[in-house]
Amino acid sequence: MNEEALYKKKFPVTGGDFDKAGEVSTQIKAILKTTGIDNDIIRKVAIASFEAEMNVVIHAEEGKIEFILTTSSVIINVADKGPGIKDIDLAMQEGYSTASDDMREMGFGAGMGLPNIKKSADDFEIKSKVGKGTWVRITIHHEQK
Repeated sequence: MNEEALYKKKFPVTGGDFDKAGEVSTQIKAILKTTGIDNDIIRKVAIASFEAEMNVVIHAEEGKIEFILTTSSVIINVADKGPGIKDIDLAMQEGYSTASDDMREMGFGAGMGLPNIKKSADDFEIKSKVGKGTWVRITIHHEQK
């Protein structure tokens, strides 16, 4: 990223902590609502950041979400320490999930997280190493009002 960040914040996410799940994406949405960025962009960022946050809560031991606001983009970097993804192409298919039965009983693990992130993003990158974790970069372009 060559463009200067107007705002930058890192948030920790704890795997398995469903009581706090969604708090990071709610904070990011609240920050964006103060900026004059279009509501459609805020909605896309909220969806992408929520799905990414939930993936950390459901699948990883822990992770960090970095929120960066520039004059033309919102960037969400997510890095987790977890099992990693064996087959990224398969994981990107709608409906594919490795969530446990317990997670599914709680209403999670429908296999739409990564596809929803990609649909919301203008640019999407994902890297994963089995046994180490996953890294995702979500970029959504905007114009301030």
